[in-house]
Amino acid sequence: MSYNKAPSITAETINQKVRIFTYEPCGEIVRHARRLEKEIYENPGSLPFQEIIYCNLGNPQALGQRPINFFREGVRGLREAVADGIAARDGFPSKPDNIFLTDGASSAINMMMQILIRSHEDGILCPLPEYPLYSASIILHGGTMVPYNLTEDSGWGLEIFEVKRCLEDARASGLTIRAMVVINPGNPTGQVLSITNQEEIVEFCRKEGLVILADEVYQENVYTENKRFNSFKKVARSLGYDHHDLSIVSFHSVSMGYYGECGRRGGYMEICGFGDDVIDEMYKLASLTICPNIAGQILISLVMDPPKLGDEAFEIFMVEKEETCSSLLKRAKALQKAFSGLEGVSCNKFEGAMYLFPRLRLPQAAIKAAQLEGVSPDVFYAHRLLGATGIAVVPGSGFHPVSGTSHIRCTILPGEETITAMVPRLQAFHEAFMDEFRG
Repeated sequence: MSYNKAPSITAETINQKVRIFTYEPCGEIVRHARRLEKEIYENPGSLPFQEIIYCNLGNPQALGQRPINFFREGVRGLREAVADGIAARDGFPSKPDNIFLTDGASSAINMMMQILIRSHEDGILCPLPEYPLYSASIILHGGTMVPYNLTEDSGWGLEIFEVKRCLEDARASGLTIRAMVVINPGNPTGQVLSITNQEEIVEFCRKEGLVILADEVYQENVYTENKRFNSFKKVARSLGYDHHDLSIVSFHSVSMGYYGECGRRGGYMEICGFGDDVIDEMYKLASLTICPNIAGQILISLVMDPPKLGDEAFEIFMVEKEETCSSLLKRAKALQKAFSGLEGVSCNKFEGAMYLFPRLRLPQAAIKAAQLEGVSPDVFYAHRLLGATGIAVVPGSGFHPVSGTSHIRCTILPGEETITAMVPRLQAFHEAFMDEFRG
């Protein structure tokens, strides 16, 4: 049995609630004013006036600044810096008009779910184990999460036949699949997708008419010699596909990487393959939050346009960056070695992001003890670990791995001295735990 591929993303196929509502202070008149201002900037003298006078908002400005500086998708000059950074990274052009600066990646992800999801009959493909933001935002916006499993035995790789099976089953149940979420490097699993895997995903989504929602917030956190980060946009363009062939939304954030500025709330999404009619609706939706914070906008522009060779700050920037990345890798290796040496625990090689996701094979007596307490085995283990050592990890069940398996997610972020002190405590606890429940 065959099913039609997903409809292309147009103003007619997005969530119609977004189209129906109006917000005239930033409505069509203002959008047209922005287009005219761009025309004035690019072609001086082409219009019978030399400036746009914005009388649309009650937005007091200090020091003579005009409201135009607070475009709802982000300050123009900062979007240009982000676009230049993307182009330098990928080797393909990026347009500032396709960049939305946001209060972190989370708000961008929520906006896209609000745009794509029309009802519970719309599904979004998501990886398992997953980052719970995706399932939560899909549910909150009334859609249906369609999970596909990553394969632990192949280093949390993505098998395209598994995704195809999930897509076909979902369509057979009556769902319309709008998009596929891919997290690369992975959270919580810490893998980096191979270029071959990415090419398979691009071909699959192009054929099936799916939007690729590319969570690329850990793009600076790659720690394996035989892989490097490649954006999905770069992969698609390298295959010869442009915006007419495939829709891709890439998310990035200042919270991750070697910078780790979580409290600054800076991020962006780059929209590729959406028409101007959809971009206008997204602008209207973004207008409801007035504008992303300026400090976050500035910081994400600096992340994408860091000091370059010849700049005064270049040498110290590179020293600090290398020190941070080298230390993160050292910490990851120490924790991976520790987990891999524990009885009944396996831990895939750390490749990227900030987490290890070791699997626990616990004694049956421990599993029964967890059942008596009404919790899953990984929650039981994590509680005991915290109570005995003060080490707080996240039970893997919160990320929905394959049923019947137990994991924990452990960040690599504690300092080197802290991890050195932590490892013996972890080892002693685990040995005592296994002895207690060995039976």
